[in-house]
Amino acid sequence: MARDAAELARRLARNSEAVCRHYLPNGRREGRYWMIGDVRNTLGRSMFVRLEGSDSGKGAAGKWTDAATGEHGDLLDIIRESCRLVDFKDVAEEAWRFLSLPQPEPSIDPKRRHAPAPTGSPEAARRLFAMAQPIAGTLAETYLRNRGITELHETANLRFHPRCYYRPDCYSETETWPALIAAVTNLEGTITGAHRTWLDPNGFSEAILGKAPIDTPRRAMGHLLGHAVRFGIPKDVMAAGEGIETMLSLTIVLPRMPMVAALSAAHLAAILFPASLRRLYIARDNDPAGDGALETLIDRATESGIEAIPLIPCLGDFNEDVRQFGADAVRDGVRTQIAPDDVARFMGVAGIAGREAERV
Repeated sequence: MARDAAELARRLARNSEAVCRHYLPNGRREGRYWMIGDVRNTLGRSMFVRLEGSDSGKGAAGKWTDAATGEHGDLLDIIRESCRLVDFKDVAEEAWRFLSLPQPEPSIDPKRRHAPAPTGSPEAARRLFAMAQPIAGTLAETYLRNRGITELHETANLRFHPRCYYRPDCYSETETWPALIAAVTNLEGTITGAHRTWLDPNGFSEAILGKAPIDTPRRAMGHLLGHAVRFGIPKDVMAAGEGIETMLSLTIVLPRMPMVAALSAAHLAAILFPASLRRLYIARDNDPAGDGALETLIDRATESGIEAIPLIPCLGDFNEDVRQFGADAVRDGVRTQIAPDDVARFMGVAGIAGREAERV
């Protein structure tokens, strides 16, 4: 039975995208992965299925991970869960039935050809970033400062576009809104995608925190999985988290530490590690998806010989902490969570010594 299962899994892996389109139709392709909420075809983005790779082993096509729960498996598991099957005999019969169907070429899939491409392409992302301007003196800088981010370190990967296209859905007319544009880059610094945060030109409000009053004020495009928005160049130590605002809030209290924003829990769980990395701080978001991403990333880092240390905010994330309690309180909290030798190295000796003197 094990041999039959392995052979079935290999055959399914050669048609990974077709399997996903058939059994997980609520998802969509992003680069080399199929993104979906979970193995039971729930809407969302926490689970990713590898569409390209070898037939078996590490990096094989058809392997999937749910960053929210830590579950993982292959395409047979997807067939079992999506069809609500129990016995392997029934799963195998369904798999053979699927494999007997004519498989369309992904490139001529009508749904894929005519549907809007919400993530765009790396080329489109690079063009958008090139068209934008530095954030200094723009609404994007004002937005970040209103979010409590008063010091902007290593922000060359952030730009501002005064009239960035926004289309609510494929049936609506295109609108234009000002937007904060973030470049998503790989480990070599090549732009693979872009993230847009559309902004409210009428100013900041606590209700929507300066984002435009539209249904989806944040969207990404291009190839994202494994990559991130980067602040600084990591060597042996870096911090990683989900949101841009979250990581920029940490740069206020750790101005010398390189940071990466992965943009979602699923993408945080899948970030690629620099070869020189020896210690990874993980800025957790206090929600179930954040917990799942933290556990997955700790496991991946440990397997790679990297020390992983969680950074836990008091509220939902570190930007909420900065806005609610102020930078000094966040600094004190973070200081107790990082390794002692990183305090002077990344927080700055002079600033800490001065604050300690004031307490005496």
